[in-house]
Amino acid sequence: MRPVTRREMLRVGFLGAAGLTLGEFLKLQARAAVQDPPTATPSAAAPVPAPLADSVIYIFLEGGMSHIDSFDPKPMAPIEIRGELGTVGGNVPGVQFSGLWRQTARIADKLAVIRSMTHGEAAHERGTHNMLTGYKPSPAVTYPSMGSVVAHELGMRRSLPPYICVPDASSGSGFAGTGYLSSAFGPFSLGGEPQSDQFVVRDLNPPPGVDETRMARRRGLLNTVDAHFAAAEKSDALDAMETFYQRAYDLISSPSAREAFNIQAEPAAVRDAYGRTAIGQRLLMARRLIEAGTRFVTVFFGGWDMHVDVHAGMRKLVPPLDQAYAALLGDLESRGLLGKTLVVLSTEFGRTTRINKDRGRDHWPKVFSIAFAGGGVRGGQVIGESNAYATEPRERPVTPGDVAATLFTQLGIDPSKNLLAPGDRPIRIVREGAAIAGLV
Repeated sequence: MRPVTRREMLRVGFLGAAGLTLGEFLKLQARAAVQDPPTATPSAAAPVPAPLADSVIYIFLEGGMSHIDSFDPKPMAPIEIRGELGTVGGNVPGVQFSGLWRQTARIADKLAVIRSMTHGEAAHERGTHNMLTGYKPSPAVTYPSMGSVVAHELGMRRSLPPYICVPDASSGSGFAGTGYLSSAFGPFSLGGEPQSDQFVVRDLNPPPGVDETRMARRRGLLNTVDAHFAAAEKSDALDAMETFYQRAYDLISSPSAREAFNIQAEPAAVRDAYGRTAIGQRLLMARRLIEAGTRFVTVFFGGWDMHVDVHAGMRKLVPPLDQAYAALLGDLESRGLLGKTLVVLSTEFGRTTRINKDRGRDHWPKVFSIAFAGGGVRGGQVIGESNAYATEPRERPVTPGDVAATLFTQLGIDPSKNLLAPGDRPIRIVREGAAIAGLV
């Protein structure tokens, strides 16, 4: 670790006096940037086709959602495999979902369901790493989340952080972060639950007694400090810190950026349509952030690790998700946003198809289901197929690398591009994977 310079100490002291920390996000991330210098500039890459999407909502169901009780029911299998939830048909002939997904089935024409997702990691942490980064875990390198890569490649729009986690980045087993990239590309966390009537994002307003005039004066002083020390010392870590300070000022000084987090401004009818539930209001917040300019929003929704009484668990969690997910896609479409917003409903792995002695299902990474919508994706289709009892892919296996390559390609980011890890080690954005054929 290199020593903290006088310039960095001065900046930290100044920001502390101004109160412009944006809570734990800036404090912890700026400290990490000082301790762990960011990477060098990424290497050049060949051009890719024009982007079909300009933003992503990545809904991640922590714990591992049962594929047979969601997007890949097996109505002809024995009862100990198919379970008791039945099936429901939607607005796409021949496509069935598990019986609890009634509102999602009505918008099946917007979905491309992948029924042949597969990887080899049955532990929660490793499966989560796969699905948030597109990489298998490695003891030699920490890979960045897809959201951090998007922040690195595309940057900010309209004064909002390019990458936001809802409700916070502590979810995802710690793999929602920057990996080998600079801390400057880490996620901003809401720090609260949008469902709450008392929800506010901490530190989005100037400290008490600091009006716009004082804010401008302090910012001018900080710029003077920068100019004084710039010629003498410069570092990647300092660049990362400056990125955070700039984001703090942009958020605090931009009424439109602050308003993006004001979920109370939504009409009651819209909030009701999503559902006054945790997932309902998280997805509504995601829509507000995307509409305001955020590039990548990861929405976490846990509780899917159903080793005991899987059907009771699904009856509890699916209805609010079903309502919110259908409302999100309909809302995006009505606002003209769905065509440019890629929505991915993902999870860390599937569940065993044979119900266990506790009426639950255990971890099963060999085959599971996810869904894409919007962002140039052709809806009303199913890609891949599992075998008769949904224990492994029958055709067209799809890997986490394929999901990552698809996501980046839709955004106009070349998945074969090299980024530089510490030690100037080139690492491809996606090493093993290709955009899913037929999805678009």
